[in-house]
Amino acid sequence: MAQPLPDWSSMQKELLESIGKRLASGHDVASFRSACSPWRAAVPFATFGPLLLLPFDPDSDTVSFYCVSDKTAFSLTLPDVRGKVPCGSSCGWLVLMDEAASVTLLNPFTGARVGLPPADDHVAAASSWECASKVHGLWFLRSGNISGNALAANAIKLEEMRSVFFHEIVLSAPPDAGRECVAMAVLASSTEVAFCRAGVDSAWTLLDTKLECSVASIVHCQDKFLAIDVTGEISIVFSSNATDATPTATPLPSLSPPSGLCHRSYLESDGELHMVGAMVSTFHDTQEFTYRTMIYKCNLLDRAPEWTRVKDVGDLTLFVSKNFSESFSGTSVTKYKKNIIYFSEPLYGDPFDLAHRLEVADIAAGTSKVKKPFSEKMLGSEALGWIRPNLWKGVSGAIGKYDEKSQTEASPKVTDAPEPAAEVKDAGAVQFKST
Repeated sequence: MAQPLPDWSSMQKELLESIGKRLASGHDVASFRSACSPWRAAVPFATFGPLLLLPFDPDSDTVSFYCVSDKTAFSLTLPDVRGKVPCGSSCGWLVLMDEAASVTLLNPFTGARVGLPPADDHVAAASSWECASKVHGLWFLRSGNISGNALAANAIKLEEMRSVFFHEIVLSAPPDAGRECVAMAVLASSTEVAFCRAGVDSAWTLLDTKLECSVASIVHCQDKFLAIDVTGEISIVFSSNATDATPTATPLPSLSPPSGLCHRSYLESDGELHMVGAMVSTFHDTQEFTYRTMIYKCNLLDRAPEWTRVKDVGDLTLFVSKNFSESFSGTSVTKYKKNIIYFSEPLYGDPFDLAHRLEVADIAAGTSKVKKPFSEKMLGSEALGWIRPNLWKGVSGAIGKYDEKSQTEASPKVTDAPEPAAEVKDAGAVQFKST
């Protein structure tokens, strides 16, 4: 009589979690999570090591990534990136914008894509000091009455779109997660932000942050969007728990950054807002300087939130981006060091050094080390930032291209594409192809 097959899904949670912490790579994590629901729950994506997103050519359909744990670079062929510039990386999705200021969310690892409303005249007026208007589907900067060749000369080029419209867009949740996905946009030069609900809103809504200086970054933390201006002042601009149809901003004057803290980045870790920065010491006699990496945290639920110094984050590893504001932390897994910060680029790198390098900071010691270059820079650009792969499809067949003529859907529509398949060419690189 044949023996019954063991029920692997009934393994103890503690044992599954112990196994999950010993998985050596992202590929192992993906295989483990695909077995069944209990196995998937034992290894949340917070422990799934992120990849470094490298700059890409909008005339190409190839996007490159770097895996720190495996010390390899690989490329994906993504036709949807051609003719677009990146304006964000959030929740494992890329945010792309074309010359018409139309916005697309793309999961580079599953091929799923989502359309968001394009920029309109209201967004254009709030985003730039210059007057921008749309003619025949494209945007132009106007100065008085111009036409013909003069108008063509003032056409906003693709590489200029971020400096005129959406500088960066941050999501509250993956658009296929089965819950509300709010997109919050940092405008090019404005104290206002713009937001929309994927699959619900037909246009962006502007919101005054009540900050005195232009907004530099947006962070989603504790179900709230925080707008942070160029001086480090913070305002709560949107809360998922709010009942008002139009949210209002609430500045947090108690959260002014410590004096002298430079290169500030913000992220949520263990339910609290964290700030990472560099405290610089200058030697006036020699014109040289040194800096020490420092971390602060606060609880937004406190009556008067305040920054407190953090000297040890335990088993956590922090990943901080210089270009996009998407930064995050996760429990350390194999090949990632604990109590360490991985910066996407050196904080004080040589602008003439045409190679991509990581900076790794020891939190306890406050010291940093710039690693050897792993890739030549594309067009002399910095790495765009970290992206944590989201390999799992949520609402199947739900997300599609934004349609200006009809926005009656109550939830975002997803358009699926063939998933990229990994093909190992050699020990030093991994390439992907569509299947």
